[in-house]
Amino acid sequence: MYDDLIYSYTRAQAIEDGFLIEVGPIAQEAGYRVSVALTAELWGKLNAIPEDSVDSLEGRLWDLLFMGRFAAAVKARSYDSFEIFYEFLLQRNDLPARPDLIKVKMVAGPGDNGEPVITIMLPHED
Repeated sequence: MYDDLIYSYTRAQAIEDGFLIEVGPIAQEAGYRVSVALTAELWGKLNAIPEDSVDSLEGRLWDLLFMGRFAAAVKARSYDSFEIFYEFLLQRNDLPARPDLIKVKMVAGPGDNGEPVITIMLPHED
């Protein structure tokens, strides 16, 4: 089946190259039992915190992961393989500014060695 495969870019390489950012400790706190990584573009959105904001990176990441767990529980029965779109609020400046509604895609599937992994990204990313 894969006899003609010339090269494969692994998840580990994407993490090493900075295209994926692993969020293990906070993901575990949020109840994930598998490896979770975000794309660099989504990580950049979470990390763009204005100086006058009441938000923290950890708080934004927690919101993203919590909403993802909720969406997965509603739409999927296991972490075997699925793709889910969901939204979360991203505060851009200090209150009472209106937060942005950010749409993301959560993809679960096999990692480099067949283990279950989750990647969260913006809808246009693959």
